Amino acid sequence: MTKLRVAIICDYLEEGWESMNLVGDSLVKRLSEDYASEIQVRQIRPIMKRRLSRVSARGEARNADRFINRFYDYSRTLKGLRNQQDAIDVYHLVDHSYSQLVHSLPAERTLVTCHDLDTFRCVLEPEKEVRPRWFKAMTRRTLIGFQRAAHVVCDSRATRDEVLAHKLLPPERVSVVPLGVHPTCSPERDAEADAEAERLLGVANRTIEILHVGSTIARKRIDVLLDVFAGVRKRFPGARLIRVGGAFTRAQQEQVERLALSDAIVSLPFINRRVLAAVYRRAALVVLPSEQEGFGLPVVEAMACGTPIIASDLPVLREVGGEAAEYGATADGAAWIEIVIRLLNERSGASCAWEARRASCLAQAAKFSWATYTNRMVEIYRNIAAR
Repeated sequence: MTKLRVAIICDYLEEGWESMNLVGDSLVKRLSEDYASEIQVRQIRPIMKRRLSRVSARGEARNADRFINRFYDYSRTLKGLRNQQDAIDVYHLVDHSYSQLVHSLPAERTLVTCHDLDTFRCVLEPEKEVRPRWFKAMTRRTLIGFQRAAHVVCDSRATRDEVLAHKLLPPERVSVVPLGVHPTCSPERDAEADAEAERLLGVANRTIEILHVGSTIARKRIDVLLDVFAGVRKRFPGARLIRVGGAFTRAQQEQVERLALSDAIVSLPFINRRVLAAVYRRAALVVLPSEQEGFGLPVVEAMACGTPIIASDLPVLREVGGEAAEYGATADGAAWIEIVIRLLNERSGASCAWEARRASCLAQAAKFSWATYTNRMVEIYRNIAAR
């Protein structure tokens, strides 16, 4: 039987988008292990070429290199791949923000995974995100590539609804396939990873640790996170905030200092998946006060580790967290403080209720697996190839 040839087109590793890398790597792994007899998978991930950033450490130089690599170098790589006679049957872009690459591929055989519409916001809702004309032109080209794809898969119903509300694609060309949870996310101990987490954070259970995982971009609402944590510290003075993700912006750091939280916050460098799972396990709670999300991986990752989570009351996060998570309106900091304190009191004084909450989290997380994700994707690959 002739194998279906699929190319998984991934982000540049140098960009550091860990969630996008997780999707590409997990999909390739499952295809290679579960469908080796039916699918020949090829992972495409060029090395980013440094030009301006080689001579300057400024952010502008790095962004210029990203632009050149995304719009020129990666396109040349894919055109070379396409020119190989019958090399690939289906192309899968795992990150919609790379949709400009569809212009370099046979669009009728190309699939795009859409995580959210933030990439296109300055064009779709210009009043909400003001950008210069050159940036909008770049975004329009990416959006047009997105619309040319044979099929788009969204992580959530909420994202699909937004795609359809903006009339970007007809309904029959958009599917929903939820992401999976990394296998390292488990309530079971991992001696080596737990020891590394202890080296980074100290002995577990000596203080209350509240965890936030994610970048510090505006939609993550780090300002709300810091205000809530400051309020919680009034009731639990020894609590610590553990941050895994990007560094604080200048404004966020100023807020930390204004709230006198500098000694109560630990920001971790890049840590591997096993250590991240260990950090989830030792946390009392995970909080995610974002005002927008495409899926909310920290929700399912925390639950898979048996750690309760409080998330923003967004449709997409309710899709993922179900009844196992607690929810608060992003703008209502007082309500968040109340929920955190209530759960911390439950953790220390109502062991049966706390264990029931943890069990509910584990049951909800079990609904998300990369094996299920890959099975659904293979169906879509076959439909595209058949057409």
